[in-house]
Amino acid sequence: MAHPVDVHVGKRIRHRRWLIGMTQQQLAEQVGIKFQQIQKYETGANRVSASRLWDISDALEVPVSFFFEGLQEVGKAPAEKASVPEDLMGDKEALDLVRSYYAIPENQRRRLFELARVLSDVA
Repeated sequence: MAHPVDVHVGKRIRHRRWLIGMTQQQLAEQVGIKFQQIQKYETGANRVSASRLWDISDALEVPVSFFFEGLQEVGKAPAEKASVPEDLMGDKEALDLVRSYYAIPENQRRRLFELARVLSDVA
């Protein structure tokens, strides 16, 4: 069984890769490994060594600490239940939505944001 930290780090690798539109193959080539190894990292099946995580963080243009953000202590319960799903950035549709949102020109994006805020207040 995969350790929860390995699973979390793998999800963060996948999230960042999706967010910047990079394939597993592209990441693997930048890091100098096979794409199957990236698959194993992303599922938490294989642990990422410190040096490999350093290389991945460089390829994905984030600090190493990025992969540990949002990690709770093992066995520690969350303080309160949020209205947003716990693994929002694990949802490919949500990542596509974020990517599409930032592709909209800034003035239109601001108006869309205000509309979404009004709709969420009504809901």
